[in-house]
Amino acid sequence: MMRLRRSSPWDFCGPFVAAAALVVSIGTSALAADEGERSADPWAQFRSGYQLYRSGDKDGALAAYAKAAQEGHAGAKWKMARMYADGDGIAEDDYRAFQMFRKIVDDGAVPGSQEEIFVSDALVALARYFRTGIANTEVRPNESAAMDLYVRAASVYGNTQAQFEIGHMLLDEQRNLRRAARWLQLAAGKGHAGAQALLGDLLFQKGRTVEGLAMLTTALNKAGSNDRGWIRQRQEQAFGLASEAERRLAYEMSRHQLGEIVVSAE
Repeated sequence: MMRLRRSSPWDFCGPFVAAAALVVSIGTSALAADEGERSADPWAQFRSGYQLYRSGDKDGALAAYAKAAQEGHAGAKWKMARMYADGDGIAEDDYRAFQMFRKIVDDGAVPGSQEEIFVSDALVALARYFRTGIANTEVRPNESAAMDLYVRAASVYGNTQAQFEIGHMLLDEQRNLRRAARWLQLAAGKGHAGAQALLGDLLFQKGRTVEGLAMLTTALNKAGSNDRGWIRQRQEQAFGLASEAERRLAYEMSRHQLGEIVVSAE
């Protein structure tokens, strides 16, 4: 004889529990998909790389930057190129850095977008490589190619370092000093210490002693460690040739310049 089982309240809940489990399952899958999309997001990868870099995990940072770069993130491409160029947490590889910078330039940027700054810096980096060449590669010293890249960065993107480098190259070659002064004036007006020093030295040599010495003094006070040596040499030379009265006037002028000097080089 078949024995009937006593009904339980849970028997009536079965369909609802199953439905709820299905909803949870779908929600979990959607959440996982969303997490996957976020992990593939190039900006998320770039931010992750930045945080890892700041924490000192440069291997992890490089891996995160590589993922972001594969998705087309210009900043990640630029940061990887800089790490290879500087040997920053990885073996220095100038040729690999050169190729990465060239890819950034070739890819370009939408006018007015935040990616323009990476293209601008990449142009300057490529120009430096063309000035020195890269040993055991096809990248040979080429001053003309370097100048073209600097002019593009300076003209299209208003790159201050490129403006300084153009003026510096023209002065070194002793050609078109008026053009050199114009480029240096643009960079000096943006507070570039090296440009201020070269322009100050040029003014001093042209007989504008007080203005030149003042600008050299301001540049020396603003210069970073990499530039302080050569700027100090020029400032001390000008200081030695100036009279006591000219020195006092120059120092007074320098005190009020605040590093934003724009003077006529005419």
